[in-house]
Amino acid sequence: MALLCTYITYCQNKNKAILKDTLQKDEVLAEVVVNATRSSRTIANIPTRIEVISGEELAEKANMKPGDIRMLLAESTGIQTQQTSATSGNSSIRIQGLDGKYTQLIRDGFPLYSGFSGGLGLLQVAPLDLKQVEVIKGSSSTLYGGGAIAGLVNLVSKTPTGKQHLDFLLNGTSALGLDASGFYSQKFDKIGITTYAAYNHGTPYDPSNIGLSAIPRYNRYTLNPKLFFYLNNRTTLIAGIHSTIEDREGGDMQYLKGDGNVQHSYFEENKTGRYSSQLSLDHTINDKEKLTVKNSVSYFDRSISMPGYRFSGIQLSSYSEANYAYNGKKMDWVAGLNYVTENFSEDNNSSFSLRSYHYNTIGAFIQHTWSATKKFTLESGLRGDYHNEYGFFVLPRISGLYKINAHFTTRLGGGLGYKAPTVFTEDAERIAFRNVLPVDVANTKAERSYGANYDISYKTSLFDNQVNFSVNQLFFYTRIDNPIMLTTIAGGNLAYLQPAGDLHTKGMETNVKVSYQHFKLFLGYTLTAVTRHIGGNLSAYPLVSRNRLNNVLVYEIEDKWKIGAEAYYFSPQQLNDGTTGRGYWTAGLMAQRIWERFSLFLNFENLTDTRQTKFGSIYTGNITDPVFKDIYAPLDGFVVNGGVTVSL
Repeated sequence: MALLCTYITYCQNKNKAILKDTLQKDEVLAEVVVNATRSSRTIANIPTRIEVISGEELAEKANMKPGDIRMLLAESTGIQTQQTSATSGNSSIRIQGLDGKYTQLIRDGFPLYSGFSGGLGLLQVAPLDLKQVEVIKGSSSTLYGGGAIAGLVNLVSKTPTGKQHLDFLLNGTSALGLDASGFYSQKFDKIGITTYAAYNHGTPYDPSNIGLSAIPRYNRYTLNPKLFFYLNNRTTLIAGIHSTIEDREGGDMQYLKGDGNVQHSYFEENKTGRYSSQLSLDHTINDKEKLTVKNSVSYFDRSISMPGYRFSGIQLSSYSEANYAYNGKKMDWVAGLNYVTENFSEDNNSSFSLRSYHYNTIGAFIQHTWSATKKFTLESGLRGDYHNEYGFFVLPRISGLYKINAHFTTRLGGGLGYKAPTVFTEDAERIAFRNVLPVDVANTKAERSYGANYDISYKTSLFDNQVNFSVNQLFFYTRIDNPIMLTTIAGGNLAYLQPAGDLHTKGMETNVKVSYQHFKLFLGYTLTAVTRHIGGNLSAYPLVSRNRLNNVLVYEIEDKWKIGAEAYYFSPQQLNDGTTGRGYWTAGLMAQRIWERFSLFLNFENLTDTRQTKFGSIYTGNITDPVFKDIYAPLDGFVVNGGVTVSL
């Protein structure tokens, strides 16, 4: 469950983005410029439907969940995080019900979390050094290539300003977790700097007394320095490094406490080293034209160790791009080339077939945004990719924005996408890649998708402008042809097969906001229906909550107090073993007291103490060699956290 603090500014910032200028007084929205579309246009004038999380909301998420961005993303309608390990907390992100492999997570336009490096990605990105987070639901392949079938999440880093920023955060939890982090930024005459450093610690925690950790033991160290060189008034060079080292271990509580024996010997240990460089050169030709050249190199080293088993390897990947942008009064153009490499080398830990692979993709793209009239804007794009193993792909996309009047705005868009298969999926992660055979490239082809979405927004003021009301209604559909499926074959191994058929998701998202004086009410509903049509059989896709409700009530006195209450509902989910999980509610309560230079916060998370272990056992077999069931509900239950932030 997400922390309440999120929705306080959710009502101020994010809903403005989701509802796209939903309130007449929300002029601040017009100043939000989106990076993911490579356009200088504001969010209110972009045909592509984009949700932006920025400003105070991100700052509060850093207060309440400083170690990762799961909470930041999971609170949106249409998005859920899926836990893939019962004892170590590994998770992936699902947009509109589709597996995490179909969502592309990027940072400042760099794809740093693909393939093997996507493992633990959500757990190792902190919000404190982020300026904003941009979410595009549906195919977004024109600018960034394969992998963005379900959607795109762009993490935008903070940049230095003339004023020095020095922020510190200290947070503790009733589960004996600790987060300590700091961020510094400043711009000088010819140089600027940003630096983020953090230490995150978790203590093994078993609220259900089943003998297994709901929260693992972990120690994570993060350092992200970045330099900005202002070579002249038209040219800027940015060079940065992101580094994360983590040791995460869950399993039998007696083993984790050092009292293990033959019976109490189960563990799951993840050791991770994540290092990446980012280099970007921006040159402004004139007030309308701009050239950008960028490159990143990423090194990801991860090992998964369990009793009698080990999976480990290194992924070395790179991303290079050159693009030209033209921003005119009525037309914007973006055109460019990029080259992506993804090389995974598995360590030879046993006689099992190695899952190593070497992918290279070269692509060209062009995007055009045209303000045809004051009310209608059209955005179209085309991309061509050549993949060294799966051949050539043509990916068109189109979106339209129509401002009907002062109260109504509507958008319609759609496009094509593709995904090159790898062994790194939720299903394989759930079993730590044990007995998973390499992808048979010769007998598979890339997954192809077709998707569209339509939304309409309405805003108004009532009772002499004392009450502001806004609503956004989205309808979506995505179809994936010939999806890759992990299937048990003769001998007990698992292979990625591609039977004829399709996977499609459809549904709707409803977001409502009502504000009156110091009170704000947010209501969200998501309907998601994901089905799989294979060999003439139609079946529900597992681990999808068909109906979800978000309910948040907030009371705020600006710059003094923030108090909120929230409740979430998740309907029953189909599980991989053919059974159905329980529907459940979670609720929370939070308060924050704010002063000029620091603030204190206290959060009561999951007041209902909802835990999947209350619904039944989460594993079969015995505690020495457990076989875990799907995790669809919280395991950690009721947790209190609180802390202090200081800004100098």
